[in-house]
Amino acid sequence: MTGQTTAPALEALARHFADLRDGCHGDQAVSRTDKEALFATSAGLLTPVARRVLEEVDEVLLLGSGRIEDSGAVRAPDRGLARAWSLTWPAQELAGIAPIRLVAHFGAGFHHPHLRGGTVAEWPCNVFTPEQAEDELPTLRAIASAELHNLVFMADYRIVPATVRRREAT
Repeated sequence: MTGQTTAPALEALARHFADLRDGCHGDQAVSRTDKEALFATSAGLLTPVARRVLEEVDEVLLLGSGRIEDSGAVRAPDRGLARAWSLTWPAQELAGIAPIRLVAHFGAGFHHPHLRGGTVAEWPCNVFTPEQAEDELPTLRAIASAELHNLVFMADYRIVPATVRRREAT
């Protein structure tokens, strides 16, 4: 594929790898203080999106029984800066299990922030029609992007040819 991609997750991943390559965050933040300020802004931008996702889950699957909480920006001395959006509901609390969590975090030893869930490791695969398979496109894109990110984390951004090529072009 050449030129602009139609997959926003891949564009975000390309920006992420460029940060690693260039030693900055968002083309402007180099110091930890500047990166944390940019993170706080990013987490604010994510808030309505995270809330919308949790509201959809609450409406469709929890039948409106849930409660959404926003931690705001929280600093843990040994873990960095984070903001979490959680969805709790009576049956989950009664079972004594964790809520659904969407987390933006800037780990103490990280070069830049990341997103994660509270427990996510597996996605359901209940596909029985071509239309249902097509509906999985965003999920499969997210999984592929997460896989490539983790491989870069295990090695280095230089395993991604597009990131190296863009550096050589500048």
